[in-house]
Amino acid sequence: MPKVLVQGTAVAALGLALAGCSSITNHRGYINDEVLIASVQPGLDNQQSVRGTLGKPTLVSQFGDPVWYYVSSRTEQAPFRQPTIQQHTVLAVQFDEAGNVVSTDRSGMEQVVRISPDGDETPTLGRERGFLQDLFGNIGTVGTGAPAGRGPGGP
Repeated sequence: MPKVLVQGTAVAALGLALAGCSSITNHRGYINDEVLIASVQPGLDNQQSVRGTLGKPTLVSQFGDPVWYYVSSRTEQAPFRQPTIQQHTVLAVQFDEAGNVVSTDRSGMEQVVRISPDGDETPTLGRERGFLQDLFGNIGTVGTGAPAGRGPGGP
């Protein structure tokens, strides 16, 4: 009987260890409900009915025709790693000047752009100086602004 108990404990410990290595799934933004999205019809709905059906938009266009954007993302994060986007959708509801729905468009992962930064430093204009130049670069230049004998403490 003790052998079965030890094996059971080992299996339970292994299960807990593997559970600690599982990915974390996180949802960000608007929660898509296909029934509600399908109920928004161009020509029938207006801004008030869309707000009542879908809720407050994630983003509203600032220029051009009024467009409301509903953004949704699902990310996964493995232990000790950065989160990665697994699913991304954007619902764009376009309105006319009177506030009536003109069209609804959906886009997904094909519109997501991966950006890889160019290192840990921002390039700047100017001289490139090394550590020793920074440390000893001002030797001999201190006090050269005033002519000899005319500075503070001079005759």
